[in-house]
Amino acid sequence: MGRKPVVSSYALFLVALLQCRFLAFAILDPLDFLSLQLIRKSLNDFPGSNFLASWDFTSDPCNFTGVYCESDKVIALNLGDQRAGFPGLTGRIDPAIGKLSALTEFSLVPGGVFGSLPRSFSQLKNLRVLAITRNFISGNIPASLGRLSSLKTLDLSYNRLTGRIPRSIGTLPELTNLIFCHNNLSGSVPPFLSQALTRLDLKRNALTGSLPDSFPPSLQFLSLSWNQLKGPVDGALSQLDQLNFVDLSFNRFTGSIPVRLFSFPITNLHLQRNSFDGPVQPSYQVTISTVDLSHNMLSGQISPMFSTVQNLYLNHNRFTGQVPVSLVDRLLSASLQTLYLQHNYLTGIKINPMALIPRSSSLCIQYNCMVPPVQTPCPLKGETEKTRPTALCNEWKG
Repeated sequence: MGRKPVVSSYALFLVALLQCRFLAFAILDPLDFLSLQLIRKSLNDFPGSNFLASWDFTSDPCNFTGVYCESDKVIALNLGDQRAGFPGLTGRIDPAIGKLSALTEFSLVPGGVFGSLPRSFSQLKNLRVLAITRNFISGNIPASLGRLSSLKTLDLSYNRLTGRIPRSIGTLPELTNLIFCHNNLSGSVPPFLSQALTRLDLKRNALTGSLPDSFPPSLQFLSLSWNQLKGPVDGALSQLDQLNFVDLSFNRFTGSIPVRLFSFPITNLHLQRNSFDGPVQPSYQVTISTVDLSHNMLSGQISPMFSTVQNLYLNHNRFTGQVPVSLVDRLLSASLQTLYLQHNYLTGIKINPMALIPRSSSLCIQYNCMVPPVQTPCPLKGETEKTRPTALCNEWKG
């Protein structure tokens, strides 16, 4: 019989070390491990960032910065340094992202990541949050994202996306936050079916057409400013009694402003720079902090119900008659901080010429059908003439 080979203590140490390393790597699913490697190869730190320095694949990937695991699967990937002012990442998002089958959250901080949005995102059936903001993502929004039935937050703001908003996005049943602002999206605003939708932010795009017949009644934040939307808004907004912020400014909306809007729990209402017309007569005292209805074609008398607003912009319309005394009283008591009424057809305001306007308040009433009884500083871009020419006032009366 031959002699048994002698195993040195050093060899045993090496075997134990290899076993430990194997066990360390065995923590993570092999497909997730390979996907992370491909994602890492497609991204780089911007100069001044060392976010990816911890991504050393000789160690456990679940300890990488921004990688969160549960059992042997990656469940969240937050790429980039979250601290304000820190440089982000550059490169592309590798399609291998779609292989992280347990992923529930993917976010990418502001940086220089470019290229199109991988269609493989639609494979992530458990994804609840997809947030890629302030980068250079271009191309169309994949319609296949509409398959992500668990998605709650979809934030692709401040990129270079083009094309239409896929109607499939509107069918996402659990969608709570949809933020596509500051892109180059075109086409119409799709209808939304989710009864959980609270935030819809599509400002600064190139959207056209009319609003959907209705929005989910759960909506609290609505921003559609700086688009090319048109038509009436009454049907779409009148039932949204949970709204606390509305910005439809810089569009081409027409028709009357829904009176019910002024009774909603809104803190900021921005409807300026449209073509709204007709009178505006709220039924109750308006408790909205800031109301901007400027640069429209609104007419009739100014309602005293606006006296409880803190910042009121009614300039550049077609309002007539006297300025309500209650607005003047609130202005002089500093409760009303901004009252812009310039460039209308107003015929009078009861205010003592010697009255002192509080420093915290601002009044502008020039270019109306009256001589301003007090001289107040107006915006730098305001009218240079103090009074509207008599001929124009008479023409409007006629």
